[in-house]
Amino acid sequence: MKPTEKLKNLVMNELMPDLEEAIDEIFAMVEKEKMISLADREELEEMQAMHAECREILIEIESGEMEDEEAAELLSELVEIKSE
Repeated sequence: MKPTEKLKNLVMNELMPDLEEAIDEIFAMVEKEKMISLADREELEEMQAMHAECREILIEIESGEMEDEEAAELLSELVEIKSE
């Protein structure tokens, strides 16, 4: 499997669903408590930014703009981040 395919699978099947779940949990907490702490707001903004970056990665892969070398580097970084 090519690095771009591996990266696409990781982003679509693991990272984005995990981010979406975490974002939904924060929104549920805000709905319940009717407020959000500064730390939770910062975490939410960070997760939303990461989600947007994941979408950009998928767009680059789908459009053929991403080279296998770049995909391999990103894949390595994301696997390391995910394992932490």
